Amino acid sequence: MSEGIAVWPGDTAFEAFRVMDQTKGDPVTVGSVTMSLHTGTHADAPLHFLRDGAGIADVALDVFIGEALVIDCIDANKIETTHMPETASDIPRLLFKTYKTQPECFENDFAYFTPEAATALARLGVKLVGIDTPSVDPFDSKTLEAHKILAEAGIAILENLCLADVSAGRYELIALPLKLDGMDASPVRAILREMD
Repeated sequence: MSEGIAVWPGDTAFEAFRVMDQTKGDPVTVGSVTMSLHTGTHADAPLHFLRDGAGIADVALDVFIGEALVIDCIDANKIETTHMPETASDIPRLLFKTYKTQPECFENDFAYFTPEAATALARLGVKLVGIDTPSVDPFDSKTLEAHKILAEAGIAILENLCLADVSAGRYELIALPLKLDGMDASPVRAILREMD
């Protein structure tokens, strides 16, 4: 993350600064940041879209670590049931790649999950869904239908993944959210490791 990273329009921009700085005579360097919790790759908590939903400190962590399947949906304007695998019983984490090149600025015409696709994911028994766009719902959605369908099925949500340089296939995902009490999301440092 760095200043200038794309954020949802109207959201808090990322800003980093030094509270103390050794180059200015302080004994140590101490940094601070101001940002939206939805900046860059992040995990949504149910609290983000459900008034009484769980906060990010209360979500189960095991879903954020384990085998994942990256699915190539390059140039899709929406994720539909035709993009779903036939089964997810052996790979409970599905990551959807829609960009050839990750955009440098915010674009509101991004791929999202149709309600039918979100319902199909729930039927597949998926534990986690990730996408390389800012949201699993369309930019102008006021109902956040896909978010709610996924949450009702107990499916964790990762958004804004950087998958442009990742080939479709199986990986080990590690993308732990921070334990931020009472908060609606958390940035994550998501990594994919190739499977043996």
